[in-house]
Amino acid sequence: MEEEEEEQPWRVLEFYSGIGGMRYSAMKAGVNAKMIEAFDINDLANDVYAHNFGHRPFQGNIQTLSAADLDRYKANVWLLSPPCQPYTRQGLQKQSADARASSFLRILEIIPELMQPPVMIFVENVVGFETSDTHQKMIQILNESQFVTQEFILSPLQFGVPYSRPRYFCLAKRKPSSFCNAEFNGQLILVPKPLFGHKESVPINENDQLISTSDDMHQTCLPVERFLEFGNDMNPNSFSSEGSLSQYVVPSNLIERWGSAMDIVYPDSTRCCCFTKSYYRYVKGTGSLLATIMPKTRDKTSLDELCLRYFTPREVSNLHSFPKEFEFPEHVTLRQRYALLGNSLSVAVVAPLLHYLFSDP
Repeated sequence: MEEEEEEQPWRVLEFYSGIGGMRYSAMKAGVNAKMIEAFDINDLANDVYAHNFGHRPFQGNIQTLSAADLDRYKANVWLLSPPCQPYTRQGLQKQSADARASSFLRILEIIPELMQPPVMIFVENVVGFETSDTHQKMIQILNESQFVTQEFILSPLQFGVPYSRPRYFCLAKRKPSSFCNAEFNGQLILVPKPLFGHKESVPINENDQLISTSDDMHQTCLPVERFLEFGNDMNPNSFSSEGSLSQYVVPSNLIERWGSAMDIVYPDSTRCCCFTKSYYRYVKGTGSLLATIMPKTRDKTSLDELCLRYFTPREVSNLHSFPKEFEFPEHVTLRQRYALLGNSLSVAVVAPLLHYLFSDP
């Protein structure tokens, strides 16, 4: 009796690879995938990627890639996490007119030109992308290229992680491939239930969007303390790969000036705010600060008494659900680590999405 041929791995291209969040997600998803090439223009992000995976991404301008260039890779899966600045609420919201959107638009325009287009495409971006003209162009090209799509807006809070970071995701499969739950094709889904085969009692609003029923998501999350490197230890002699803990203490002059704008969480909190690339440089709207002293009455305690500190880069990567073995090369500074993490993604969210994408009906 002849042995069955071993199933060939999916050949994957990883665009805007950053520090490897998408690759870690694919690994956690357990998909049979081989990363053929990664692409990123950020030299420092590529240092981190190479340090952890032993492969340095292609560091050219993606816009210079032709259809012939991409056909040569014989890839059947594309993973993309394009720049989010054209679509953020804080930005200028120039959408497709923003120069940072041009490389992604070019990749989309290449799809109809390919001799071997991908079978599956995965796109991650900020909430707001789904209402942009870039999104409209993407869906148009995917439809014309015989792809079916399912779109999601999900947050780590919905996966038990005490971290509020809602993001938009587009999953696309080229016909005749199809999704496990094809009844959700063309819909924007705001709950993770379809990823796990739950079709029952999924509420839909008047715009055919699957919606969350509040679910008190953060009440089912693990406490923040489960993701901490130091816990409540404020001993300045404590050390980690990032150095002395004293560098994470929030200076009293910042507390005095910006205290009312700070988002403060405690070790037993089940929610913290999204960390942006400006965390540690600024305190307003860039991410939560940790109170290391547990007061008896939280609303009556002065901020100075809470011994506030920043989350360490290791703790931020824990909240992004990066594996324990992930690390930064020594030459990457503290501010650079925060900036790179702020531009990354949640493995806890992306892994089940990829598992769903790669699954056959």
